[in-house]
Formats: sequence, C-alpha cells, structure tokens
Amino acid sequence: MRQNEERPPNERRSRTGRGPGNGRPALRSTLHQRGMRMTPQRQLVLDSVRELEHATPEQVCKHIQRTTPTVNITTVYRALDLLEQLGLVRHTHLGHGAPTYSAEEHEHVHLVCHHCGEVDEVPCEWFEELGGLLRRERGFALDASHLALSGTCAACRADEADRDGNTGDPRGADPVEGG
Repeated sequence: MRQNEERPPNERRSRTGRGPGNGRPALRSTLHQRGMRMTPQRQLVLDSVRELEHATPEQVCKHIQRTTPTVNITTVYRALDLLEQLGLVRHTHLGHGAPTYSAEEHEHVHLVCHHCGEVDEVPCEWFEELGGLLRRERGFALDASHLALSGTCAACRADEADRDGNTGDPRGADPVEGG
C-alpha cells in the first residue's frame, strides 16, 4: 500500500504481525500518572494509528471522521504530539511528505519500496552490527528505531525480473545500489 493511501478497514496488514489493539488501560494509566485525563479523541487517535499501522495525520483524521465527523485535523495533530511524548506512538519520515505514525509496540526499522510504496518492518536487532561499527569507528550511537530505508521490495524485483526475462530469486543478494 502506498504511503498516501488510506487502508480500508477490511484490509489488515499481515506482514508486521500486528493488528488493531485497544490500548485503553495503558493510555488511561499513563495520562492519569501525568495528571491528565483520557479523552475520547485521544483514544480514537491511538486506536486509528494502531489499526492503520503506518498513517499520516491526514489519514488518521479521515479514518476517525468516518465515525466521528466532529474530530478535526488540529485535534489529531495535538493528540499525536501528546501520544508521542508519552511514548505510545512514534513518527517516521518514510519519504517526502508528512510524517507517518505507528504504535510504539516494538522497535523496528521501516523498509519503503520506492516503486510501489509498500512499507514493511524489520527488527532493530538486525542493525546491531552496524550500530557497533558506528560506535567503534565514529563514536556514534545509532537509534535505528527512527530509521526508514528505501529500496525495492521482493514483489517489485520479481516484476522487474519477469519483464527482463530473468528467473532468479528476487530475494537474492544484489550489490548495494546508490541512489
């Protein structure tokens, strides 16, 4: 699915293994500990981010407005900002344009196909060796959880191979391409 499209409610992303969660107890207790209250709008925003998995504020707003038309984009931005401060969501720039939000249920790196726009996730642990190298060689501490890598997904590579008449495994190793 492309980043700027809204996923219909009946299409759930299966590659991440996550589905919509309710998060009500966690949000309520986190807000209460900080002297804030849980509002229906905040819960709607969190639920929408979890359901949509990778969504821009505009996509979250459209999703909510299907059932609650009184929620506006300003409310969504404010709720996303607060939810990110509380550590419940995280934003990532998956390309040019608005940031994309996902629930902070596990740390992951985003893989964005620059052909079809599909977004996939891989665990941050896959980058531990790179993180160690950066720390040793440059003194740089890598935060891979805020990372988005662009490239070509296996499906698009297979399509390209079909067009070119190649029959190799699209997941096979290629030299790193610049670009």
